[in-house]
Amino acid sequence: MTYDKAAVQSILDQALAEGRTSLSAPEAKQVADAYGIPTPGEGLATTAEGAAGLAAEIGFPVVLKIVSPDILHKTDAGGVVVGVDSAEAAVTAYQQIVANAKAYKADADITGVQVQKMLVTDGDVQEVIVGAVTDQTFGKIVAFGLGGVLVEVLKDVTFRLAPTTPEEARSMVDGISAHEMLNGVRGAKPVDKDAIAAIISKLSDLVGDFPQFAEVDLNPVLAGPDGATAVDFRIIVDAEAGKPVDRYSQEEIQTAMTRIMKPRAVAVIGASNEAGKIGNSVMKNLVNGGYQGEIYPINPKGGEVLGLKAFPSITDVPGDVDVAVFAVPAKFVGGALEQCGQKGVAGAILIPSGFAETGEQELQDEVVAIAKKHDVRILGPNIYGYYYLPENLCATFCTPYDVKGSVALSSQSGGIGMAILGFSRSSRMGVSAIVGVGNKADIDEDDLLTFFETDDNTNLIAMHLEDLKDGRAFAETAARVSKKKPVVVLKAGRTDMGARAASSHTGALAGNDKVYDDILRQSGVVRAPGLNEMLQYARGIPLLPTPKGENVVIITGAGGSGVLLSDACVDNGLQLMSMPADLDAAFKKFIPPFGASGNPVDITGGEPPSTYRNTVALGLEDERIHALILGYWHTIVTPPMVFAKLVAEVVEEYRAKGIDKPVVASLSGDVEVEEASQYLFEHGVVAYPYTTETPVQVLGAKYRWARNAGPLGS
Repeated sequence: MTYDKAAVQSILDQALAEGRTSLSAPEAKQVADAYGIPTPGEGLATTAEGAAGLAAEIGFPVVLKIVSPDILHKTDAGGVVVGVDSAEAAVTAYQQIVANAKAYKADADITGVQVQKMLVTDGDVQEVIVGAVTDQTFGKIVAFGLGGVLVEVLKDVTFRLAPTTPEEARSMVDGISAHEMLNGVRGAKPVDKDAIAAIISKLSDLVGDFPQFAEVDLNPVLAGPDGATAVDFRIIVDAEAGKPVDRYSQEEIQTAMTRIMKPRAVAVIGASNEAGKIGNSVMKNLVNGGYQGEIYPINPKGGEVLGLKAFPSITDVPGDVDVAVFAVPAKFVGGALEQCGQKGVAGAILIPSGFAETGEQELQDEVVAIAKKHDVRILGPNIYGYYYLPENLCATFCTPYDVKGSVALSSQSGGIGMAILGFSRSSRMGVSAIVGVGNKADIDEDDLLTFFETDDNTNLIAMHLEDLKDGRAFAETAARVSKKKPVVVLKAGRTDMGARAASSHTGALAGNDKVYDDILRQSGVVRAPGLNEMLQYARGIPLLPTPKGENVVIITGAGGSGVLLSDACVDNGLQLMSMPADLDAAFKKFIPPFGASGNPVDITGGEPPSTYRNTVALGLEDERIHALILGYWHTIVTPPMVFAKLVAEVVEEYRAKGIDKPVVASLSGDVEVEEASQYLFEHGVVAYPYTTETPVQVLGAKYRWARNAGPLGS
């Protein structure tokens, strides 16, 4: 659609020139017209008689609303009268509104009273809200939800990055919890969802074209079977909201991150021979970890550190240096970083604390300025360092780690980093990288994603974060990366922070975690609800092949497990297959008469290994089944390791035939099920003891990623 951008620019320029923070209702109406957003017929009256004349011209009934740059929430000021059905009533309403406005705010600048056609609001019409706000993390976002005065109470709202595609706009309409209301309830007709989506798209385009529109509310929008109309249009103006964010290009990020993750030479600033010092631990990990590049200890006293020649300054090092690991107090970082810049170092790994996290923001800003001056990228400060296993690189003071694999992990917290390390070692999960980002003074998660996107050693990225420095950059990068590799995120701080101070309903609603949730989902990210889930997703998702369809079948030896597994499927968005008659009959051939076919398939607990083998084989063989969930119950007839080995054998047998489906298992029983679960994991079957929820959560996470990367099975 072609928009009248010149008309909007003129209105915006005038508002900014006058120092106003909002547009008047007539100006908002002109903006709506310029972008094809339907609004009722209306006009501006500056006298009671003028209001009566306008009302007669527009056609009764009408609504009268105060127009004042000093009164944004009209209802609160008694500035709205609805159902005005005569010229006399219009005169009275005008006088009442003006009197209420003056009582509400004596010095308010009253422009006039808006006279607006009152739309029919019968049972087929729903009030919804469409809005846009400048989020401090993600920039321009659009919102949709049920509207009216209860919007901030119900908070049934969906969010997307602006600009949105038509498909994303429609997904917002279908994405609210109360979306069935829009389909028509108790005999009401369905509303025109495409008309709502069109308004979302047009508003998205508007704030993209004019970022100085900091907050926009269309509330209510009256949506009915024949279209949707924005009854109230509120626009907040802020010249600062349109400022672009300074970012590195993808090429610049990739070049710097490659030198940091695959350095040819590493210097340790503050290297020490004294056990217990960070500079000593970092040196030991580099040397003993098997890193094959050059290692340069930097110590003002010179001499040797761990048998390697030490240099008083990094500028004294004869060769090039890609990475400098800082193990000196915060107050010495700036001077040493200046020397790193002179040396042409690509990355400064700032382990020291004592920066913004302790209130020393000025010191952190000073360090960042030095780094920017010399094009040095900073990792940290306040971190444990980082590991990149393909290069045997342990640039950290933590314990060394040498179990190589394809999972890259990062954390904003050092404590969470140690938990990642311990879990990886305990579960024997191979990793490609573990990275601490700390204060994120410079390098953050989207820099890491950019590197891991093209890293052949990494097949899944899992990240713990408390915030995003540039949420839009992360979302855009994640949307690209997640098409190729799963991106799992544990976002701390999920509880509602409360509505921030805002001039619009949308602005207030944007203060909660739903913004993160919706935009991460929009970007294809798999969000983990907790630390254990993040780690289990990281461990399990790479083992599962991509499903070719939605049909999931449960095979269980215990009816109770079958019920819990079914509940878990619903909770995790998995589709239990409706069992066809012929497949139902095929399963019945292998289970006892007192068992139960259907889905779940209950083979009962006293069955021999052959029953498990035959039913699992049938589940793998039938093309209509796309994933299997196994519920095992410990019995003397089929002990845990017997179950584990037969399942592993059947799965491997069908893989050899080219049939590879996701298989997860829940094992209930005595402690022997722990060893059996580990055996299954080692043979490509995601299995857990004592839980029905976790294996289904991992399968659900695999499905969420696969649907985004889609089509299933591709």
